[in-house]
Amino acid sequence: MAASAEAAKPDTKLLAGGTTLLDLMKLNVERPSRVVDITRLTGLDRIEVTGSVIRIGALAKMSKVADHGAVKDAAPALSESLWRAASAQLRNMASIGGNLMQRTRCMYFRDPGAYPNCNKRNPGSGCAALDGINRNHAILGTSDACIAIYPGDFAVALVAFDARVIVKGAIRGENERTIPVDDFFLLPGQTPHLETRLAPGEMIVGIEVPRSATLKRSHYLKVRDRASYEFAAASAAVGLEMEPDGKTIREVRIAVGGVATKPWRLRAVEASLQGKTLDEATLRAAAAATAVGAKASGHNAFKIDLAPKVVARALMTLGGVA
Repeated sequence: MAASAEAAKPDTKLLAGGTTLLDLMKLNVERPSRVVDITRLTGLDRIEVTGSVIRIGALAKMSKVADHGAVKDAAPALSESLWRAASAQLRNMASIGGNLMQRTRCMYFRDPGAYPNCNKRNPGSGCAALDGINRNHAILGTSDACIAIYPGDFAVALVAFDARVIVKGAIRGENERTIPVDDFFLLPGQTPHLETRLAPGEMIVGIEVPRSATLKRSHYLKVRDRASYEFAAASAAVGLEMEPDGKTIREVRIAVGGVATKPWRLRAVEASLQGKTLDEATLRAAAAATAVGAKASGHNAFKIDLAPKVVARALMTLGGVA
C-alpha cells in the first residue's frame, strides 16, 4: 500500500477527515514534514452488519455510522456514542479511524508556546497539568508523568463490547493484524507520548465488533458541562443481557470515558453484577466500585463521585429501573 509506505517515513501524518490533525497543526503541536492523503483509498468506507459481526471501515464517516439503520438496531451504544460526539459538521467530516486516533484536549498539551513542559508532546519535560488547572483531567490510569484524559466517546463503547482494531502497514509486508481495542490504547506510564500500539508505517483499516445480546441492549450516557459539542465530564457505555425471568442479570458490559487516560473497562463491576437482581440498590452498590484506584489531582476530585453515579444512571436507564 503506497500510503503506508509513505507513512513509514519519519514525521509523516495521515490525513482523512483532518478534524484533529489540521487543528493540531494550527496550534503548532503537530509539525509533520509530509502529510499523506488517504481519502481515495478504496473500500475503507464500507459498513457491513452480518449475523455475527459489525465491520466498519476506517474511512467511514462518523455521521454515516451513527445513522446506519443496522448499526442502530444491533448496537445502540455505538450509534449513540457517535451522535453525542462533536458537532454535526465535524461528524460529517471525521472518519472512524481518525476518531480513534484523536489526541487529548489537555490545554497544556495544546499550547506549546505557553507550556513547554508536557511529557506527551515533549518527552521528559514534565507535566504542567499536575499542579495546574486540571478539572478536565483523568482520575484513572494516571501516572506522575501524565494525567491527560482520552477525549473520545466511540472508543469507550468499543471497549465495552470487545471490539477489535484492524491495522495494516508496509513494514509488515502488507499483512493485517488485529488488536483488541482495550489493548490498542496505552496507559501513559513514563511514556505518555506513546498512545497506541500502532507501529511506524501502520494505519487503521477497520474495526470489528462482535454482535451480542449485551450489544443489542446497550446504551451510552454522556454527562457534560453543557448540552452539546462538549467533551464528557464522565460517560458510560453499558449493555445488559437478562435471564429468562427478566429480573436476574446474565451478563453486563460497562466502560467509562471522560475520567481516564484511555477508554476504561470496568470488569470488576461487571463481575459483581452477574447473577444479581436488577434493582436500583444493587446497581448503585456495584457502581460504587467504579472509582476504585482513582487518584484526584485537585480540581478533578468531583469525578470520583460523578463517575459511579453516571454508571448507575446508565444501567438504570437501560434496565428500566426508576
